[in-house]
Order: sequence, then C-alpha cells, then structure tokens
Amino acid sequence: MAELVLTDELVEAAVIGGAVLGGGGGGSMTWGRELAQLAVRMGTPRLVDSDDVNDNATLVTVSAVGAPAAKEAMVKPVGYVRAVQLLMEQGAIKADGLITNECGGTAVVNGWLQSAVLGIPIIDAPCNGRAHPTGAMGSMGLHATKDYVSYQAAVGGNPNSGRYLELFVQGNIQQAAALVRQAAVQAGGLVAVARNPINAGYVKENAAPGAVRQAIGVGQAMVSARYKGTKAVVEAAAKVLGGEIVTSGVVEKVELKTEGGFDSGRVLVGGLELTFWNEYMTLEKTDGTRLGTFPDLIMTLDQVTGTPVTTADIREEQQVAVLLVPRTKLRLGAGMRCPELFEPAEQVTGKKLIDYL
Repeated sequence: MAELVLTDELVEAAVIGGAVLGGGGGGSMTWGRELAQLAVRMGTPRLVDSDDVNDNATLVTVSAVGAPAAKEAMVKPVGYVRAVQLLMEQGAIKADGLITNECGGTAVVNGWLQSAVLGIPIIDAPCNGRAHPTGAMGSMGLHATKDYVSYQAAVGGNPNSGRYLELFVQGNIQQAAALVRQAAVQAGGLVAVARNPINAGYVKENAAPGAVRQAIGVGQAMVSARYKGTKAVVEAAAKVLGGEIVTSGVVEKVELKTEGGFDSGRVLVGGLELTFWNEYMTLEKTDGTRLGTFPDLIMTLDQVTGTPVTTADIREEQQVAVLLVPRTKLRLGAGMRCPELFEPAEQVTGKKLIDYL
C-alpha cells in the first residue's frame, strides 16, 4: 500500500477513531487533535506501511506515560521531539522510523509531530492496536527477550513550577518502565517518551501492523455518519470494528483514584459495572457475569455528542453507550499474549483477567 501523507483532513478521523480504540485510555482527543494539527502545519508527517520497511531498519517507540486525570500534567509539544533526540543522543542510535505504543485519542498521533520536525517516517505498526496501562504491555514481548537492553528517554513537566525534567535510562524493560512511570509522577503526571529501539523485522512479527489505518477507518466512518445523528455515529464505530453496543443509559456512579501515575476505579451504567486501570479492564453484570475482559475493547461513548469518553473524563449523570469489541477483531501486539503482564492489573482491579486470556 502506498505511503500516506498525514494531512489536516485526516486529523479528526485519526483522533476520534484512535480514541475508540483507546478503550478508555490512550490520552485526550483534545490534546491529540492539537498535536496533529501542529504537526501538519510544521511539516509533512508520513505514514509508511511496515511491509515497505527494511527488516534491518531501527524503529523507536514514541508514547506518553502518565495518569490522564493528574491535575499538574504537562508536556509541551517540543517535549515529544526532545524525547526522540535525547534517546538518539544518549543511546547513540539513529532512528529510521517511529512507531506509536498504542491507539488512543492522543496515542494514535504519537510520532506525527516528531516526523514533521525530524523528518523520520511513522511506521504503521503500533506496539498494540488498542491502548493498555503499562509500558511492558506495549513492549512487543521484548521483556521476555533474553539480553535485550531497553533504552528509554522521558521529557515532561511544567518548567514554571519547577517540574520539568529529562530522563534517560537503560536496563531491562520492567526496570526502565518503572523509572519512567516515576518520572511522570515527579513531572506532575505526564511525560513524553521515546524507547526500545529494535529492528523492523522484530516489529513486523510482534507489533500490530495496520492499526493506525484501522483507527483512521473507524474515525472516517463515524465522521461520515454525523449527519444522521449521534446514534448513527456510535453504531458506525460498532459496525466497522465488528462489535456491539451492550447497553446505554445514564452513568450512575464513577469512582476514580489517581495513584502511582495511574488512574483506577469503576463505572456503573445500565446495570453493568466497568472497572478500569487507565483503560477499561472488565465489563460485568451486577450478578458478576463477565461480558468482556481486557484486551477485549470496552469503550464508552457520549450519547449526546457521539464522541468517545475516556475513564479520565466520564462523569456521573452523563448519558453513554457502552461498546464491546472482542479481541479477535483487534490488531494486538505480543504484549497482549503475555499472561504475566496482566498480574498488576488483577491486583489493582481485584478482578481475574488471566483466566480469560
């Protein structure tokens, strides 16, 4: 498939489709829209299919790490570019391409600004075709690769409040990711990250090729349905992804806690309970019957506006529809097939996840 030049006309579709695939996480659509619009004004970000990349090319993952609901979170646009520069400088590597860590309202456009400024193409092979809470989940199974040394660079924080920091770390995936998560806490809640240089051959086998185009396709269907009303917009997302709207109604209760760089809690709506750890983890009836389990895609959409609603933004008395898409319909990376990576999510939510893999 031909290279896709990322233009202003694609911004809305990418952001809204990415937000649906965020499954409750993946960052703010507002911030994603701003970053993408800035990128297309500053240069020409390019999306290249993974099949068109040499297996020996070095690809770098770009992402944001932190708790979306944190009140002091700040990463200036230049921080996303600086993180890539810092990784290349300190790691003594040349990035031939950039891949986003996941899909989400912000995550789906990870790399657009860096591509526009640095001239490095974005490769359509996200580490995961949906959003996930931990860095290890978005590491394409590298945590289990013997002798792999992770390089990670993080930049973020408000310089006016003394929160700004830059960090470079190398070590195993889990150690490096934990330090980056703590950097996000120290920065006020959020950092831009560049990490895990690896050859394209590995990415093709272990990432989620085509997931960015999938997100754009979902968004285009939703945007095209807007003239029919918000119900049609929600149904368009379900149809394109092969999912279903399992319930709709007024949000009865939202419990949210921000701790250790993560948001966690639960939402009650339409007789169902949704638990989350940044992303929605489980969907159950009140009698405990399980309907959906991460990495199935569980997502809330506003019934008044038709827009996706993240766990950081959902509010009591909001009218929402709940979308469920089975994992078999998603493009998932190797991190979604590693049971040990689900253990922290079980501890936080108090729900069994591994048994449903």
